[in-house]
Amino acid sequence: MKMKKIMSLLMAGVMGAGMLAGCGNASSDAGSAASNNGNLEQLTFVIAARDEFMSTIESNMQANAEDLGFSIVTQDAQNDAAKQIQYIETAVNGGEKVVICLPVDADGTQSLIDAAGESKLVFVNRPPTNLHELAADNVCYVGSDEDTSGYYQGEYLAEYFKAKGKKEIKYIMIQGTLGNVSTTKRSAGVIRALEDNGIKATQAQAPLVADWDRPTAQEMVQPLVSSIDYDCIISNNDAMALGAIEACKDAGVEIDFPIVGIDCTKDGAQALVDGTLAMTVFQNPQGQGVGALTAAYNLLNGNPINQGVEQYDLDDDGEDYSDSIMWIPFEPVTVDNVADYM
Repeated sequence: MKMKKIMSLLMAGVMGAGMLAGCGNASSDAGSAASNNGNLEQLTFVIAARDEFMSTIESNMQANAEDLGFSIVTQDAQNDAAKQIQYIETAVNGGEKVVICLPVDADGTQSLIDAAGESKLVFVNRPPTNLHELAADNVCYVGSDEDTSGYYQGEYLAEYFKAKGKKEIKYIMIQGTLGNVSTTKRSAGVIRALEDNGIKATQAQAPLVADWDRPTAQEMVQPLVSSIDYDCIISNNDAMALGAIEACKDAGVEIDFPIVGIDCTKDGAQALVDGTLAMTVFQNPQGQGVGALTAAYNLLNGNPINQGVEQYDLDDDGEDYSDSIMWIPFEPVTVDNVADYM
C-alpha cells in the first residue's frame, strides 16, 4: 500500500536523524537530550482551523513527536490570524524554542515571524505569499508545491476530452477560500494545463466559493447541475467535489462527466473506486506532518531541514530562501492507481 510505504520511509528517516543527532552539539540537541533524560521538549502546533486534512497532519506529528524528543501541544486559531500571533507569543514566552504553524493568512506571515522572535518557526502546508520571508535563519516551510496540484487536474481533463475529440469545454469551478494561496494556485493551474494541452476552457458559471466545505459546495452546485451547460466540474479539494457529487445525486443528474478533486482523502479515494470522482491529486499529510517535525528538529540543531528525510527535496530555484523550503510532492491519482492510496 502506498501510504504504508511512505510512512516506512519517513520513520526510517526520522530514526536516522535521531542517530545522527547523537553526534551533534549536546547543548542544542533537543532530541537526543530528551531521549537521555526522559524529558520531552514542548512544541506548539498552531493550526488555522481544524478540518480532516489538518487533523491528519496533526495526528502524524503526535504519533512521531516522541522519536525526535518533542511533546506536541495543538492550538486551533479557528481562522483568526490575531489568535495565531497570540498563541506563538505565548509559546515563545513560555520558553519554547520552536513552533510549527499552519497560517490563517499567507499574506500576514511576517507578523507570525515577528511573534516568534529568536525562536524557530516552521510553516507547514500553507507558505508565505512572500517566500523571501523564509530567508531568515530561523524560519522554514514544509509543504507541497501548489503550482503542480491543479496542473495535474488539467492534464487529466485534457487527456479525457482529447480522447473524445473535444477541443473546447465549459467547466464549473468550485473554489476554496478566496485569497488563500492554495485556492489561487489550484484554480490557475488546472486552466493553465488545459490551455497548454490545446483545450480551450470557458467558465459555464462564475466560480463558486465554498470555502473547502462539502455541504456548502453541495448547496451551491445543486441548482446548477440541471440548469446550465457544462462538461466537467473542477474542485479545489475532494470535500467540495464530494459535495458536487451529492448535488448531482440529489438533482437526479447522471454523473457521466468528470468531477475532479485534490487531496485524495479517504472519502475521495472511495468515490474514485465507486466511479463518481474521476481523479484526484494526493497531498501527503503524513509527509507534511513528519516533514515539519523533522524540519523543526533540524532547525534546532543547525542541520539541513530535510536531513533524515532526504526523499523530500529542498527548493532548487537558487533564491535566498531555497534552502528553507522542503517540498512534499503531489501525486495524481486515478482509478488505475487509487488502490495504492487506500
